[in-house]
Amino acid sequence: MEQIPLKGKKILLGITGSIAAYKAAFLTRLFIKAGADVKIVMSQSAKDFISPLTLSTLSKNPVLSDVSSEEGWNNHVEMGLWADALVIAPATANTMAKLANGLCDNMVGATYLSARCPVFLAPAMDVDMWHHPSTQSNIKKLEMYGNSIIPVGVGELASGLEGEGRMAEPEDIIEYLSDFFISKQDFQGKEVVVTAGPTYEALDPVRFIGNHSSGKMGMSIAEELAQRGAKVHLVLGPSKLSPKHPNIELTRVMSAEEMFQAATKFFPRCHAAVMAAAVADYRPATFSDTKIKKKEGDMHIELERTKDIAAHLGQIKKDGQILVGFALETNREMENAQRKLKKKNFDFIVLNSLKDKGAGFKHDTNKITIVRKDNIIRKFELKSKKDVATDIVNELLEIQN
Repeated sequence: MEQIPLKGKKILLGITGSIAAYKAAFLTRLFIKAGADVKIVMSQSAKDFISPLTLSTLSKNPVLSDVSSEEGWNNHVEMGLWADALVIAPATANTMAKLANGLCDNMVGATYLSARCPVFLAPAMDVDMWHHPSTQSNIKKLEMYGNSIIPVGVGELASGLEGEGRMAEPEDIIEYLSDFFISKQDFQGKEVVVTAGPTYEALDPVRFIGNHSSGKMGMSIAEELAQRGAKVHLVLGPSKLSPKHPNIELTRVMSAEEMFQAATKFFPRCHAAVMAAAVADYRPATFSDTKIKKKEGDMHIELERTKDIAAHLGQIKKDGQILVGFALETNREMENAQRKLKKKNFDFIVLNSLKDKGAGFKHDTNKITIVRKDNIIRKFELKSKKDVATDIVNELLEIQN
């Protein structure tokens, strides 16, 4: 039976102020022809290039361009939750700059910040705007947030110049999304638990022992798995991050003990576990109910070991389950990673070193080496954490097959 990737998909089309906005009419028609349900939001400036009436007629749905109207509040949050994909086409340099920095002064921006679905941007601008360092910086930032940038076309531009910057043709956008929905469902029906972020081990109501982990790597892995069809149980330590994909079930924790309880709860019913969290190895042996006051002389804190979550999951792992570990090292990196791989019964371990520029905590990039228990070793160059997540999930897919 032939697979029709866009049939039944809910596509939210965002249109911004570019001459390329005329292509949105053709794009809407192609989405409808492919069997998708289309709703449209547009910026005020986009209305200078294409009529909302044209788009509402083609989509058979009202077109929203204001957060409020005579009928009341237009719920951009609801729109973002409704969609299987948000496609912003055309995406101007101005729009991408706003989205990259969290600005939402129009309906498209407000919807983007509320969307939990995969986001695709089809840039449209003149060649020099496209190549400007600020534009390229914004594109990299948007990609690091997990968005997909549809490649621009090359040819004659509205300015009369030739070069890169043309918005992709509607047929190319349809093909891009079709490929996404076909190829990205290789974890359909699987459940995976992912741990991410640090843990904070309380000393008193004010102070704690912790580390600098931001949770970005684990979050990227969770989002990648969810986009590829998995149901993800994300156990997230103290972090400002929040997942966007509806396939992710979030459990927030504070301490290593809370993370242990959550991970051991979810793992028995999961196909795999990815232990990306930076769990504190030690915690204060005693906790003070009141803030510890400063006194004369030194203070000595007795520490005790926290539960080793990864080692415990390695002990209870059943046939068919896959366990992935992480090793952030500062010296004798490979030796330490291989020892940890064997000791904790990992199927593979993701090694990175704080010696590598751009790797480790708080960065938007990472440089990893994957070490498998069958002695296969794969080294990767410095990449965005989104791309690193893809490499890790691809390794997980290869092992499961």
